Amino acid sequence: METSGASGAATARVVPRTLCAGIAVHDHVYRVVRFPVPGTKTRAREFVATGGGCAANAAVAIARLGGEAALAAPLGGPVGEDAIGDAIVANLRRERVDCTRVVRVDRARSPISAILVDASGERLIVNDRDERLSDARPADPGDAVAGYDALLVDNRFAEFVLPLCLAARARGMPVVLDGDRPTRASDQLLQACTHLIFAADGLRATAGCDELSQALRAIEKSTGAFVAVTDGPRGTQWLDRGQLCHSAAHPVEVVDTLAAGDVFHGAFALALAEGRAAVDALGFAAAAAAVKCTRFGGINGAPTRLEVEAFLTKRAFAADESAPAA
Repeated sequence: METSGASGAATARVVPRTLCAGIAVHDHVYRVVRFPVPGTKTRAREFVATGGGCAANAAVAIARLGGEAALAAPLGGPVGEDAIGDAIVANLRRERVDCTRVVRVDRARSPISAILVDASGERLIVNDRDERLSDARPADPGDAVAGYDALLVDNRFAEFVLPLCLAARARGMPVVLDGDRPTRASDQLLQACTHLIFAADGLRATAGCDELSQALRAIEKSTGAFVAVTDGPRGTQWLDRGQLCHSAAHPVEVVDTLAAGDVFHGAFALALAEGRAAVDALGFAAAAAAVKCTRFGGINGAPTRLEVEAFLTKRAFAADESAPAA
């Protein structure tokens, strides 16, 4: 895509660059009619081996949506001796994700998951993660974030991503936290981020409050960040200058919710990197996640930019058609 400058000469569009930091996983995903009960066997209707993990999935989503994405994550190593880590990196490179900031930890195992997805799209996850990966740290946080327009982190390896958050804040970059995992409201990682996007259970556990609106206000008060929460089919809530806002979930036929939250966070961070306001970024992210939910295969179902724009256009047209005549 090209744009014309004041002189009339065509200039190339600047593609925003987003660094994603946190966990990367190798997923084995099985599609079943229903979750098996203990002591029984069930046959999968479909199987796929694919990438997983909050940060890695978000990076794939960003790349498919037209941004430049890089991953900083601890994996087992060394290269050539940890086959799972090698497969994770190979998959990400096929998706055009820069993996030069991945840290390989000698004699550690890379994360792997077995995931069942039932007929309603819900999932059951069993994960193996080597605790030795928690000792990894980025070599030079300031250099790692240089040249990027936004940083997206998850909280699976908090000590790994925190130095990157602090370095990004020092550069004035938007720093988005995927609050998938419960943490403490006073945690330094929360304080280091400009935008906190929680899953409902993660927000409740972090704030120590079951009511999402109260939990949002508590986290906003303690951090000063933009705070939002995704709640599956119940949509998204956020605070705008103290005002509680809500947007409904897009009505789609759900096939697989696996990686939908990661797509949401990746799309949100990309929209911020493009200079969009947070509320606009939420709308774009919700559409990207909705499209993903209509497809089996975890992150393999992440949409392209054209697919998201087509989805939003169709939704806008449907809304216009259903609006009462003046």
